Amino acid sequence: MSWLEQPHSRRKALSTASGLVVGAALPGTAAAQAAAHTAAPNSPAAASYTNPVLWQDFADIDIIRVGNAYYYSASTMHYSPGAPILRSYDLVNWEFAGHSVPVLDFGSKYDLNGARGYVRGVWASSLAYRPSNRTFYWLGQIDFARTYIYTATAVEGPWSRLTTIGTAYYDAGLLVDTDDTLYVAYGNTTISVAQLSADGRTQVRAQQVFSTPSSVGTLEGSRFYRINGNHYIFLTRPANGQYILKSTSGPFGPYTMRQVLLDLRGPVVGGGVPHQGGLVRTPGGAWYYLAFVDAYPGGRIPVLAPVTWTSDGWPVVQLVDGAWGASYPGPVVPAPPRQVTPMTGVDTFDGTTLKPKREWNHNPDDSRWAVGNGLTLRTATVTNDLYWARNTLTHRIQGPTSTATIRLDHSAMRDGDRAGLALLRDSSAWIGVRRDGGATRVVMVNGLTMDSSWNTTGTGTEVASAGVSGTRVWLRANADIRPGAARPGTFSYSTDGTNFVRLGPAFTMGNSWQFFMGYRFALFNHATRALGGSVRVERFELSVP
Repeated sequence: MSWLEQPHSRRKALSTASGLVVGAALPGTAAAQAAAHTAAPNSPAAASYTNPVLWQDFADIDIIRVGNAYYYSASTMHYSPGAPILRSYDLVNWEFAGHSVPVLDFGSKYDLNGARGYVRGVWASSLAYRPSNRTFYWLGQIDFARTYIYTATAVEGPWSRLTTIGTAYYDAGLLVDTDDTLYVAYGNTTISVAQLSADGRTQVRAQQVFSTPSSVGTLEGSRFYRINGNHYIFLTRPANGQYILKSTSGPFGPYTMRQVLLDLRGPVVGGGVPHQGGLVRTPGGAWYYLAFVDAYPGGRIPVLAPVTWTSDGWPVVQLVDGAWGASYPGPVVPAPPRQVTPMTGVDTFDGTTLKPKREWNHNPDDSRWAVGNGLTLRTATVTNDLYWARNTLTHRIQGPTSTATIRLDHSAMRDGDRAGLALLRDSSAWIGVRRDGGATRVVMVNGLTMDSSWNTTGTGTEVASAGVSGTRVWLRANADIRPGAARPGTFSYSTDGTNFVRLGPAFTMGNSWQFFMGYRFALFNHATRALGGSVRVERFELSVP
């Protein structure tokens, strides 16, 4: 996560797709051999994989392994719950497991109550596991003011707040050292290390350990490791480089620096340079680097490459033809206990809770939604501005293209209500149902916009409509999120679930990075006159061609 006050260096970096690479450039076969030589005997070899390993928006990666399972934490900004955790057994196939931050209870702006928290909230944070008490720890700073630590004995939760620390550990990496001491590496350009108390509730020591040379520029996104007796702080240069600091004298240094990659050609056509991720070791001893590439309009998506180590203890990303490989042989890992849950498919909102693939735009009003026999959304806000409407429920878009289709029961809408399916970001559009004067129409609306301070500049213009009868309508949004250019989103509807009619012109999804999060599919229902209406989303399907 980059400082918002430093956009120019990031913009310049994003425009660079190739250049100097520091490290060994090996062909794919050599990379496979390097990984295989350190693999556990009798472990099954997976098939080759292609990058990105997951084409959804999961940025500011922290990755750990506990036993034979890998866990991946990411940024969520203003979306709630925050800090999703993904799980994998092979580093390639991932599923949702939970969220570390159950609710963004960091001020009323995260409730859309008099203020808004867009592009605030959960930035780059850290996930760790402490074997001594069999507990997961999440650590992150909020609003540059203070740091919060949450814990759980299982990634699915329940997660609870352990403590609040007055120091804002910016872009922090949490290390559970071999002697069970907790350390935090953090900072932007000036990198510091803090030691926490044995119970993890307070800071007992903090010290600056490194100052980035002006020739390098900005370093941030700390990940903290102890490997073979050395301490390492893995740092990103946004958004085109990765560096590492090494200490042979303990967590407080002194540290020496080495470049891992710079302006390295990435594996996603139109995407940026792989950076800001984490290192992880398989049970067999092979190392991997899971990074992300900027890939707007979809967001920042994870790519995986094997890593080897020099004889004097420095990591080297294994390249293919001088670039981060588009594919590599799969990690050699123990057989997974089961298949992971697919990222696409049908959700009928059964059970008593939302599935962890869902996140609200800001905190919801929990009195005005329910699941079981579909998702019921009662109007929670009177507004003509979707960006102010509470209880808008989002789902990441699957790339490179995907389609979301919902079946909507609109029979309980009231005059002035607006409900439907949006492509949501700082420039948005939607297809949905509007009820006025007792009449129901399906409409396509675009022109919902924000400025660079995330204030609304456009509440939308209706550009197409059609009358509908009955109590149900099917709404569909198709999104092309291939990076490198502005891409189209299109909308259609159906009255029978089979025959769909295109509604309105293509919506151009922007590919700027400043909002950080990529486009999402979003379900909404808000009032423009008075509360009291509701809709029921009976089915949501995310599909790919």
